[in-house]
Amino acid sequence: MLNVGHHYRVAGGSDRYMLVLEALLEERGHEVIPFAAAHPDNQPTPWARFFPTGVDPEGRRPSDFARFFYSREAAQALASLLKEARPDLAHLHIYYGHLTTSILAEFRKAGVPVVQTLHDYKLACPVYSFLSNGTPCEACGGHQFWKALPRRCNRGSLARTVASVAEAYIARATGDLRHIDHFITVCDFQRSKLLSYGLGTGKMSTVHNFVDAAAFTPGTAPGDYALYFGRLEALKGVHTLIEAAARVPELPLLVVGDGKERAALEARVAELGADHIRFLGFQRGARLHDLIRESRVCLQPSECYELCPMSTLEAMAFARPLIGSDIGGIPELVAEGQTGLLVPPGDTDALSAAIRWMAAHPGEAQRMGRAGRARAEREFGPDRHYARLREVYAGLL
Repeated sequence: MLNVGHHYRVAGGSDRYMLVLEALLEERGHEVIPFAAAHPDNQPTPWARFFPTGVDPEGRRPSDFARFFYSREAAQALASLLKEARPDLAHLHIYYGHLTTSILAEFRKAGVPVVQTLHDYKLACPVYSFLSNGTPCEACGGHQFWKALPRRCNRGSLARTVASVAEAYIARATGDLRHIDHFITVCDFQRSKLLSYGLGTGKMSTVHNFVDAAAFTPGTAPGDYALYFGRLEALKGVHTLIEAAARVPELPLLVVGDGKERAALEARVAELGADHIRFLGFQRGARLHDLIRESRVCLQPSECYELCPMSTLEAMAFARPLIGSDIGGIPELVAEGQTGLLVPPGDTDALSAAIRWMAAHPGEAQRMGRAGRARAEREFGPDRHYARLREVYAGLL
């Protein structure tokens, strides 16, 4: 099988999934061949000789701008790889940007069926997120990408938005729908949203992300703090979180992560005099795992259409309850009253009340955490994930 993405290293969530998928399939006896853009930090592979030069979206030359829409080099490199490797199937992830839709016709020419895991909303939104300047937006209606222009949806920049809109139309014309044999969405919300716009009808299935709970030692103590770990961006609901947590001094909040909102958040905490809220910056590995395992509750206060956050699955694997926003795919992971609590996105009062409840009910919080881990093992484990993928693959082969 060919495993295709724009990076062969972890530079984002889709890259991480691409690599763990490779490991999952190889453990079960499949030969997996990667195809990605060349980069010095890529993982070593004998197939790197086929990797084309990646597209620089910030490039200044006219050729950089043209290759953002269509990379002939990527198409030629893939054609050579397909001729030598002769894979039975191609599984795509985020390939646009660096490889572009130029590669799609090559699969068709070689008779290789293609499945794509959708890690964003690109099929329906030119900026991939259903967000316009930090606010949920579906103005383009899944097809009328030009409506992003007056809103300047790409970071408030007209030039960037023009490029995004042009790329969306070119991708549609060059086969981002018709050259894909089956789409995998990572949550039911994503699937229903795309289908509501008539995208992928008849060839779209949900396969949630997975977590190997056996690799995580669950927490056993009640924990004495709430934990947020993730990017510090407005769309993640972190401003609402600070306002809500400031009202609950009996349960300290630890904030793990970094981002453009950090300075503003720290200034607001100082203004509120909320000494029980602490910022720990970016953490990873064993230190992050210890912070999750020893917490009372983990928080997912997003105000955007989240898909299937790995942070939520990992908190479940550590047997920690969750407080999550009732938006996007989060309600598919957090079972209200069973593995955590759901609150309306952006609702400071509701989020504050949920944190206060966790502070007052340590025993119930532990029970929810144990139920969450059991659910992660039962519904979001690697064996179930593999079985669902095999169903999709079998339908194409």
